[in-house]
Amino acid sequence: MKTTKNEAMTKSKFGIKLWVYDTKTKDAGFVYTEVAKGHFEEFYHKISIFIYYLLEGEGRFFLDGVETPVKATDLIVILPNTKIYYLGNMKLNLNITQAKSTF
Repeated sequence: MKTTKNEAMTKSKFGIKLWVYDTKTKDAGFVYTEVAKGHFEEFYHKISIFIYYLLEGEGRFFLDGVETPVKATDLIVILPNTKIYYLGNMKLNLNITQAKSTF
């Protein structure tokens, strides 16, 4: 299966622009994200693991209130129920998976 950026659903919210790719599964998702200044809403998810890969730029992730500096080629793994927001000028890939009790 192949999906192009032009086929992805676009959305802008809370200071970010998103391209949401259809993965044809409920167990995983993929989102390309561009942010000029920051994601200006703290959020969390009860059952998903968020895996961000920073393609370009630099910034700061705030995970449960703890500041983590990030730059291009960094990988950020965020477990369920972690409060998240981030600031910076960045291009990110986001992989979303459902947390499993066993692997």
